[in-house]
Amino acid sequence: MPSTPIPIPITRLPAHPPTRLPAHPSTHLPIHPLPMLGYLLKRLLIAIPTLLAISAVIFFILALAPTNPLGDLATNPAITPEVRENIRRSLGLDQPIPIRYLKWTIALFSGNLGYSFTSRLPVADLIAQRLPVTLWVIGVAYLLSVALALPLGIVAALRHNTWVDRAITTVAFMGFSTPPFFSGLVLIIVLSVRLGWLPFIYDNTLVVQDVASFVQWLRQSIMPIATLVLFQTAVLLRFVRAAMLEEIPQNYVKTARAKGLGRWRIVTRHMLRNALIPVVTLVALDIPTIFTGAIVTEQVFRVPGIGALLIEAIYRGDTPVVMAIAFIYALLVVGFNLVADLLYGVIDPRVRYGH
Repeated sequence: MPSTPIPIPITRLPAHPPTRLPAHPSTHLPIHPLPMLGYLLKRLLIAIPTLLAISAVIFFILALAPTNPLGDLATNPAITPEVRENIRRSLGLDQPIPIRYLKWTIALFSGNLGYSFTSRLPVADLIAQRLPVTLWVIGVAYLLSVALALPLGIVAALRHNTWVDRAITTVAFMGFSTPPFFSGLVLIIVLSVRLGWLPFIYDNTLVVQDVASFVQWLRQSIMPIATLVLFQTAVLLRFVRAAMLEEIPQNYVKTARAKGLGRWRIVTRHMLRNALIPVVTLVALDIPTIFTGAIVTEQVFRVPGIGALLIEAIYRGDTPVVMAIAFIYALLVVGFNLVADLLYGVIDPRVRYGH
């Protein structure tokens, strides 16, 4: 007797709309200010002993250095030992090094950078006189570097393994491997000595009073800025290219292409934000580096900035100026490391500071 087939009930599942992938992973993640505030306070508590340790290293190295703060007075036969000792006492050099360090640290964290041994002027005033020139050169150079590195890095990544990518990468490696002092000398030889287009020495006595003096001020700033731009653009370009190459094979990019979005819309509205996460933190970490790189550039072009003041103070044995500038550089490194961590959490809310 043939068997009767048993009917199998079929249950229809309710239709659900397809899950839509976000344009980038960090779109819908909220930023919680309280964990970030706790992380900020924790990092500040760590930064204080770090700065104290750095200040101790700076002070004791310079205090034990074989330089004589008295300069020519130490070897001048017309200066009697009594007068020389009175000068040392007036400068506080007759006290033990730990006592001097304690007094210097208290004054430093209260905002008093001390007085120069050679000019007897406040160190803060000397730095304030040179700071605008350094900020002008460094600020313009870094803005130009970012403005050049972003589009060039994006184009190199989108044209990966083409002649465009190879050309941009080759120029970037040339700029990265060329030290600023060498590229500065090349610019002086070509643009100033050979062609006579630009002045090769920065005129610190120039006062901007009219259009002609303003143009002259811009002309003398071109080569120092170009020297820094060449190096910093190469550094940032390589990171932008690498970050964009990591985003190209991601699923959200494929989904955006399948939805019919244009190529540049995908790049500008979706890929660029994720690619900028490591780049922005790199920019924050790299700002102290460009300050130290400006020391060499200022020496090459005789720019009267902070770097030139530091070199002059080292030659003269002016330890208060050297200690103050060295501590400012250390403060920049610690501060911008903290800024980089905070920016990383703001740009990428997937970072959880509370854990």
